[in-house]
Amino acid sequence: MALTIFILRLAVCILAFPMYLLDFLGLWNWICKKSLPYFLARFTVTYNKQMASKKQELFSNLQEFAGPSGKLSLLELGCGTGPNFKFYPPGCRVTCIDPNPNFEKFLIKSIAENRHLQFEHFLVAAGEDLHQVANDSMDVVVCTLVLCSVKNQERILQEVCRVLRPGGAFYFMEHVAAKPSTWNYFWQQVLNPVWYLLFDGCNLTRESWKVLEWARFSKVKLQHLQAPLSCKLLRPHIYGYAVK
Repeated sequence: MALTIFILRLAVCILAFPMYLLDFLGLWNWICKKSLPYFLARFTVTYNKQMASKKQELFSNLQEFAGPSGKLSLLELGCGTGPNFKFYPPGCRVTCIDPNPNFEKFLIKSIAENRHLQFEHFLVAAGEDLHQVANDSMDVVVCTLVLCSVKNQERILQEVCRVLRPGGAFYFMEHVAAKPSTWNYFWQQVLNPVWYLLFDGCNLTRESWKVLEWARFSKVKLQHLQAPLSCKLLRPHIYGYAVK
């Protein structure tokens, strides 16, 4: 099986040679950072339609974590184009972080379409370094379709725990590796190297539930799901929340 995966990976990489050449020349990252927001603006519309019921279920109890003022302070990591905004409760104070500054104009559009929220800041930063956010300052941190592409999942969750107030919650929804010995897992293994380059560091084979279970949360409520998505490679999902 390992030899078959290697041979197929090699074949796929040969077909993707122009992309690897652009990466070698230092051009691909620029192209990817510029084009990804346009792709995600379309993809997230479809994703939200297919996952609407699960997102509504996931975010249904957000308001329970509001502070004494009754207003919810929420930090979204890897906010992208802002597809989660419509699921947040009215009056929610939202701070967004993304390492790609090219998402800002798409965020402005999403903010205009979601007047029920109070938008605080858009910070250009990686989730592994949230030094611009104070300790114990957030009621909730949200992260959807992000842990697949970060460089250091453990560091991300350390920062999440730092910025969350005691009793605050981390909400997540992520695509993950399929069960071993399935055809989906086989093709995830074959396509992952090219997928990683094509989609700006996205990994098909991460077992993100493990790092969540090992993190310093007092409670983790996590469910596995076969998402009703058109792309079979992305169907294995986890979602839930963890309390500091």
